[in-house]
Amino acid sequence: MGHDFNPRWMTEDLRIFHDAALKFFERECAPHARRWDEQGVVDREVWTRAGEAGLLCASMPEEYGGAGGDFAHEAVLIDARMKAGAGHFGISLHNGIVAPYILHYGSEEQKRRWLPRLASGELVGAIAMTEPGTGSDLQGVRTSARLDGNHYVLNGSKTFITNGQTANLIILVAKTDPAAGAKGTSLIVVETDAVDGFRRGRNLDKIGLKGQDTSELFFDDVRVPTANLLGPQPGLGFVQLMQQLPQERLIIALEALAGIEAGIAATLDYVKQRKAFGQRIMDFQNTRFTLAQAVTEMRVGRAFCDDCTERHLKGELDAATAAMAKLWLTERQCAILDDCLQLHGGYGYMNEYPIARLWADARVGKIYGGTNEIMKELIGRTL
Repeated sequence: MGHDFNPRWMTEDLRIFHDAALKFFERECAPHARRWDEQGVVDREVWTRAGEAGLLCASMPEEYGGAGGDFAHEAVLIDARMKAGAGHFGISLHNGIVAPYILHYGSEEQKRRWLPRLASGELVGAIAMTEPGTGSDLQGVRTSARLDGNHYVLNGSKTFITNGQTANLIILVAKTDPAAGAKGTSLIVVETDAVDGFRRGRNLDKIGLKGQDTSELFFDDVRVPTANLLGPQPGLGFVQLMQQLPQERLIIALEALAGIEAGIAATLDYVKQRKAFGQRIMDFQNTRFTLAQAVTEMRVGRAFCDDCTERHLKGELDAATAAMAKLWLTERQCAILDDCLQLHGGYGYMNEYPIARLWADARVGKIYGGTNEIMKELIGRTL
């Protein structure tokens, strides 16, 4: 049941893509998941292999090296990755968050320079928003970009950056005009292999998502050409972020839904086999009632995510609805996976059981991409 994937927007082409992606993640990621957890990062070559398999930049146009798909391809990848137990591979950020900034705001020259290399896995993408002193408050960013001839000089530090130990193309949120608040914010692309003064801090020690590198990044007088600014002039960064955040929040909702589905599937397997007091765990009314509630909420979540995805494919997903999806799905994910873990008893607390990793990985969903308190604030403003 948890492995059936048949959203309303599915097509035959997407079904073929889903099958290919599932096979890739099962073959190239799942066997290494425990080792990646221990080393705190996926192997660098898995990015190149994903590029060869056509999974990187799946929704980017073919003329820039992408697969020529749309957001439905990214949604399919999320499901396949989560169901295969490859939740720690930061491909959805690379594909669905980093690449679109370049596609939507990059010049023709920038698109040709960066997208084909993101599609091949030569470049791994990250976006550096959060700073040690500013979490969800993007207007409070302190990292500065000072104009010096035909270069920007970058100074500041970032933290909690996904793909941070690996990424060599980083979209940096910086202040080009510190006096102008949100209107002084710009997005500047840093190719880390081509600059001096950039360094990576430690790979942060997290509760979950242990195989996904998350890092501090430091910029000390890093010089990049003004040609690396995204957009026709400085000061557009805040608007660019606001336009792209709904897709990021839908991605988080879809990851939460896939986590719920994977958790319920693993739990159904377990309770049908495990016995206690002379009967299967499944034969207790409490088990059936708990799972009945979970499956009902999973179906509601699927209907809502399908609706959001269909709207987004038409370019009609508004910020408040995306915030609702992120808020509700991550709240339900944490609650449902906690119930599923409980049905495993002591084994649920052991990392060798899939439910333990799913449960630990879920918790950050209520925090990243804007905390769920910020989601309520965004929704509340529209009322």
